[in-house]
Amino acid sequence: MSLASEPAAQPSRKSKSSLSRWGSPALGLLLPLGLAVGWELAVRAGWSNGRLVPPPSVIYATFAELAKTGELQRHAAATLARVVSGFGIGVIVGTVLGAITGYSMLVRRFIDPSLQALRAIPSIAWVPLFILWLGIFEASKVTLIAVGVFFPVYLGVMAAVMSVDRKIVEVGRAFRLSGFKMVRRILLPAVLPAYITALRSGLGLGWMFVVAAEFMGASEGLGFLLVDGQQLGKPAQIVAAIVAFALIGKVTDWLIVGISTPFLRWEDRFKSPAAQD
Repeated sequence: MSLASEPAAQPSRKSKSSLSRWGSPALGLLLPLGLAVGWELAVRAGWSNGRLVPPPSVIYATFAELAKTGELQRHAAATLARVVSGFGIGVIVGTVLGAITGYSMLVRRFIDPSLQALRAIPSIAWVPLFILWLGIFEASKVTLIAVGVFFPVYLGVMAAVMSVDRKIVEVGRAFRLSGFKMVRRILLPAVLPAYITALRSGLGLGWMFVVAAEFMGASEGLGFLLVDGQQLGKPAQIVAAIVAFALIGKVTDWLIVGISTPFLRWEDRFKSPAAQD
């Protein structure tokens, strides 16, 4: 009986897995879509004039107009290029320093207090200094984004290295693993989950810092669209730029999650009862 039912159970599990894979993103869209539909109906019913907070139909029309003229693509590409450049620099420096300070107590005591003090400085406070040092062109903008990305990556890597279980390292030594094998088979898997979380946090701050960066005399970028919409009194353009930030930021976060998922399949993580069914 159990042998006969086993083949029938496998398609059922596959269908549930497929439903979970596609159902989770759809479930996440319910809240923003519900709010958008509710606001559209409120404006159409005359409960609000929609002047300061335009309804979705007006925002969509603004998106379509910006896309038709090519402005949306140009500004989005400029912002994305800055975030990618700053993210890459911040990740490299944050990973190296985080690994060194997490591994060496001497280095940690020497440089970590200064870095923690720098981390407390608001992003906008760096703007006049970077303009003075690097001018108002791309170098200052990318540097500001890199600063925003650096700190969460640095903290995440340092904490992950410091929290590696001593017992699994001793197991590796008992099996006489070489230095490279110890890193690849013991340390890297132990650090990787926290490292992925640090990358996502750094990317989120990178998208936040790019707005401050594009206030520094930028002539293109989604931040420029925000400022331009404010100066010209175009709330639909402001909201459209904010929505563009949200969409592109979420897509880049999905990319990190998608790329990292195959490397984390070994994790034996807790799953809610609904996910286990």
